[in-house]
Amino acid sequence: MERLMDRLNEAVHYIKQRTNFEPEYGIILGTGLGNLVSHIKIAHEINYSLIPHFQVSTVESHSGKLIFGSIGDKKVVAMQGRFHYYEGYTMEEVVFPVRTMKLLGIKKLFISNAAGSLNANINKGDLMIIRDHINLQPSNPLIGPNEYELGPRFPDLFKCYDEQLINSAMDIAKANNISCHKGVYISVPGPNLETPAEYNYLHIIGGDAVGMSTVPEVLAAVHMGLPVFAISVITDKGYPADEIEAVTVEDVIAVAKEAEPKMTLILQNLIASL
Repeated sequence: MERLMDRLNEAVHYIKQRTNFEPEYGIILGTGLGNLVSHIKIAHEINYSLIPHFQVSTVESHSGKLIFGSIGDKKVVAMQGRFHYYEGYTMEEVVFPVRTMKLLGIKKLFISNAAGSLNANINKGDLMIIRDHINLQPSNPLIGPNEYELGPRFPDLFKCYDEQLINSAMDIAKANNISCHKGVYISVPGPNLETPAEYNYLHIIGGDAVGMSTVPEVLAAVHMGLPVFAISVITDKGYPADEIEAVTVEDVIAVAKEAEPKMTLILQNLIASL
């Protein structure tokens, strides 16, 4: 059976043959948040379907391209669309692009997502920088034989979100009068949104926001020693109970797109400051 490292090396070889580009930073763009790409001076783009062992994004608003280019004078690779466990992919397939970006040379990983609020003080349209997480996904990308070329058997998650990046981002938000919070993100499998009782449970166990992604990619990044910054656009409220409303994916995408310029401003300035 072909080893994970062999599959990763095939993907990296394919990408290097077609780009001759060495990114410094990786970016994952979540639901309704693909427009950051318009702020990248694009040098190359590759459809996921062409890259060996990459999967194809099946979710609305996830276009499925790997974008290579520059934000200011910083060289980046951006995933315009990500993979989710609920799409039927294995966790190894979900995080394969993160591992590929690390082997392409990125030094830091920036992740965005759309999430529901579990905190009465965090409102629809606000941003939340993730300072910690609770993982309720049913599987883990690190299960199975450990690839020691990538990282240790038992990575420590004591500080898996980079404090310096968090503080810098909060300063950028404050300077630009952006409503931005720090909080705990809970990752659930989805694809359904939660019941009122589930939202209440997630609030009780310590969550400030809930979504269906991000934590698998964070686990893979921390395993490989990559500093991580993650930010959520709050698209709906799950707490308190009297503020819960029926939500469609179109609603989520619409709110995410409306709030996206604020998230883009923070990420642009944060990456430019490095």
